Amino acid sequence: MEKLINYILQFGHLNQQQINLISSKVKEVQLKKDEYFSEAGKIPKEVAFVLQGVLRGCYYSNKGEEITRCFISEDSLVVDYVNFEARAVSSDYLQACTDCTLLVFSKQDWEELSEIMVDWDKIKNKMVQLCMYQKSRKGPVISQDASTRYLEFMKNHPSLLNRVPLIYIASYLGVTQQSLSRIRKNIR
Repeated sequence: MEKLINYILQFGHLNQQQINLISSKVKEVQLKKDEYFSEAGKIPKEVAFVLQGVLRGCYYSNKGEEITRCFISEDSLVVDYVNFEARAVSSDYLQACTDCTLLVFSKQDWEELSEIMVDWDKIKNKMVQLCMYQKSRKGPVISQDASTRYLEFMKNHPSLLNRVPLIYIASYLGVTQQSLSRIRKNIR
């Protein structure tokens, strides 16, 4: 719980009563590798803080190919926020790449915090902006060659290299798993 509170405190001040209220609204959830936090075809109903593990945001292209859009690891929020807020059906998946421990808010509890706490909306908006930025596809630049994209990934996400299956990294980089294996072999 301390990690979540420290995360929130980056975005605004909380008194002890507010901290206690937030703590009462979350539940710890274990997600096994390959399980989904949120699925396409369903309305997202929860917001989570990642205590441990790595999740990925992915979708299926019109050709049926699975595309990894982003990775979300420790000390980050994970939510399909646009569809969560709109109560709309999602076209994306949020899937555990590793076993994960999450602190989860239900939609009702997340919204109740806004009704009860004066500054919660300001704090929440800052957290959501960071979450949206992290989830947006800010890496790899497809105009770069595959080796450059992989080197950038290594530089920007060193903690993920040995934690995430190569097939997901390859998908994120826009290459086949075989191509990624060749690139990795040539870099060593």
